[in-house]
Amino acid sequence: MQAKFSPSLMCMDLTRFREQVEAMNSTAAFYHVDIMDGSYVKNITLSPFFIENLRKITDVPIDVHLMVNHPEDIIPMCIEAGADIISFHPETANNKIFRLLTQIKDAGRRCGVVLNPATPAETIREYAHLLDKVTVMSVDPGFAGQTFIPQTLNKIRQLIAMREEHGYHYLTEIDGSCNARTFKQIAASGVDVFIVGTSGLFNLDDDVAQAWQKMESIFAEETAAA
Repeated sequence: MQAKFSPSLMCMDLTRFREQVEAMNSTAAFYHVDIMDGSYVKNITLSPFFIENLRKITDVPIDVHLMVNHPEDIIPMCIEAGADIISFHPETANNKIFRLLTQIKDAGRRCGVVLNPATPAETIREYAHLLDKVTVMSVDPGFAGQTFIPQTLNKIRQLIAMREEHGYHYLTEIDGSCNARTFKQIAASGVDVFIVGTSGLFNLDDDVAQAWQKMESIFAEETAAA
């Protein structure tokens, strides 16, 4: 399967929002939008207002990652703003996971969960049949530029094995420090989607179209023998 890339838009140059989005519209599989509340993680980033404006200039699926303590408060706003996929951390919704996943799917959107480095793959067992995507954090959530945690690749393999054994349909995705130093080992795990941010994409060139070409070339070179 050909690798899919999802640029993390909290890492883009927001002063060049339209220019950079339009440069990636023909190549990005998804746009990854992080929404943080300053409580679940000690950072505040993008918002449903950002999704609303992104929707105006792209048909690329908008994939929202909620790093918030109360996803039930943000999910309706993301749906209204035009998000295509909405994922949250299961620790934030233990007593309402089925209700939230159903709410997202009933709105005609795709749903997912995000597993922290220390959260086991088995966590999703009871509702895996509902999921369209499972994201594995390969760094602790909340900030860009952290060190890659290689043990998380075992979780990707476990999720793929579960999918094959039970006929689940979710995509697997990895989030955190996807770049030239890690592409080869990540690709070997069989993951479907790579989220790329500062080190993997935006810092490669001031021109994001050129940065994308460089990223693809690096990925092809690093994974040629994977």
